[in-house]
Amino acid sequence: MILKLKYFLSLLLVFFLTNIVISYASDGKGKYYQSLSKDWRSIFPDGNRNAAGPKFYKHISENYKSFEEFQEYNKHYCAVSGSLIGSGSTPQFVNIKEDITEKQICGYYYKCCWPCVCDLMKYARVKKISREFNEGSKEVYALIIDNPCAKEDFPQKVNKSYFCKGNELDYEQVETQDGKLIIGILHEAKYCEPSDLRKISANKITGRFCPIRNRTPINELRSGMGDIFIKLARWVLKKFNQ
Repeated sequence: MILKLKYFLSLLLVFFLTNIVISYASDGKGKYYQSLSKDWRSIFPDGNRNAAGPKFYKHISENYKSFEEFQEYNKHYCAVSGSLIGSGSTPQFVNIKEDITEKQICGYYYKCCWPCVCDLMKYARVKKISREFNEGSKEVYALIIDNPCAKEDFPQKVNKSYFCKGNELDYEQVETQDGKLIIGILHEAKYCEPSDLRKISANKITGRFCPIRNRTPINELRSGMGDIFIKLARWVLKKFNQ
């Protein structure tokens, strides 16, 4: 009787796992992550993905002209760290200042870890741009930072040749908007409502952890990218006098 029960439970487990795999494959989930994983070495020839979200964005922009694919692929890497993000990851609802106007833009950001959320909210900006797809022209909310190439303290752990030709951005390797570096996109973006900002302030990560991280001196940061992305992007902070 016990053996029959074990056999039945084993069959039930196999059936359950098989259906998960079939469902996973049939609805297309996972293919975006697998595709980017396969292209990893062509995107990062030396294997260094530190703060290299712009390289993912460029790769996706050049190879995927369907608007739906463009959106989905841009959910599978962290624009701050350059780390791949698995399927089914829960995005973080954030607010980031719009370039030039400084109005608050709210949207969803796909991250590898919570410190990247905090760094993005403090040091990046958002710019609405138009891109051409198979379906026609579409608006995209691009995450941008100032050109980092002339910085004396350009972070040593980032491959500068991925982004720069001398003190200028390398347009063959990255995409830009108005002379600024595009590092990724903000999903389902819109101008923030007061209720959106209250929601963000009440969240454990954006409301509790981020203020602590943002007050920490950069040489004392140990989690996430540490000070790597901050050194890459902090000209934006100076420009906006924060």
